[in-house]
Amino acid sequence: MKFCALLLFCLHAAALAGRAGDYQDFDQPPHDYWKRAPQDRFSRWMNDVKAGRVQLDYSGEKAFIASVLKSLDIPASSQMLSFSTTSLQLSLISPRTPRALYFNEDVYVGYVVGGKVEVVAVDPELGGIFYIFDIPRNGQPPRPERATRCMNCHAREDTGYVPGLVVKSVIPGPTGGSLESFRQALSGHGVPLNQRFGGWYLTGAGGLTNHLANFYGRSTPQGIVRNPIPPGTMFSYDRYLVAHSDLLPQLLHEHQIGFVNRAIEATYRTRTYLDAGQGKLSPEHAKILDEQAKGLTRYLLFADEVPLPVGGVAGDEEFKTDFLSQRHIGPGGAALKDFELRTRLFQNRCSYMIYSAAFRGLPAEMKQRVFARLAQALDSGKPNPEFAYLPAAEKQKLRGILRETVVGLPSGW
Repeated sequence: MKFCALLLFCLHAAALAGRAGDYQDFDQPPHDYWKRAPQDRFSRWMNDVKAGRVQLDYSGEKAFIASVLKSLDIPASSQMLSFSTTSLQLSLISPRTPRALYFNEDVYVGYVVGGKVEVVAVDPELGGIFYIFDIPRNGQPPRPERATRCMNCHAREDTGYVPGLVVKSVIPGPTGGSLESFRQALSGHGVPLNQRFGGWYLTGAGGLTNHLANFYGRSTPQGIVRNPIPPGTMFSYDRYLVAHSDLLPQLLHEHQIGFVNRAIEATYRTRTYLDAGQGKLSPEHAKILDEQAKGLTRYLLFADEVPLPVGGVAGDEEFKTDFLSQRHIGPGGAALKDFELRTRLFQNRCSYMIYSAAFRGLPAEMKQRVFARLAQALDSGKPNPEFAYLPAAEKQKLRGILRETVVGLPSGW
């Protein structure tokens, strides 16, 4: 069963990659990535900072980063530490100076001690918008700039050639440079755990032992020799906001990236097809979008989620509290964010990313297809074998949560 799930996951990713040329370049009409004014959360935040509506702490690097995260509703407990040089600031990153990353559903912040702040914010229609800026040293407001070089990685095969998110898994050398890469062009909760976390520090792993975190490699005539580096032994946590790089945020980060990239790609493809048909879809294009909606629906419903390690995942308590504080509550107090963590991530298997900017930005022609497929998948009266892993009671609960918390559901859904 694990092999079949992985095969379906890989075939879907390959199918998307194979159709990458179906839509025009993201910087050309009808997309005009560089010409359109971004509507992402971070661009609105910048306006608030300039207008004095957001107060930041300039007393030191850590204080500044903490105040930025707080003002963006990003929990410091989401911290993940990466020591591979897969960043614009590669000269500053190493096992001794890992890059810290923090996130919520729509904004991702990277920080290198003594370096710059990197931000990716998801625009509902354009996808990932990339910014970089120096930490202010004189009490003046930060001056973020759009980062064009990010497109060298963030609009390539890993994202379906549209502006998306990337998470790398590599065997880094002693200074962080990559010796070997894994799971190229794959993202999401279907990626096997033994292919994840290469070049990352990982804490709270519990029963997860077959992973690629917490070591660097050395090239020898006999091959790559792995050298363990337990988190906190080559650097001091005092330089960071929290003293962990917990497994649970990394699992959710992977899940989110998988959804965001699929949703952005669907948005660009739908917009291209509508432009080609002057607002109408040809039968061929409609069929392709039907298949893409099917893939998005499967992803939302965790169809190909890999099981958690034996014994489950404990998760950092502060992060769990922070994450659950933003629940959309449905009937009986149930929410899509409610953790399970014994064998899978969530009790109620429809992704909370249905509330995200990436989902909200889906064109109506795609979103309505997804809503229709969700209704079919969750119809206990007409069970779909494709979603037989969802018990009838869970389907009923999911329908109730979605009816009460999701904006734009068709009447009668």
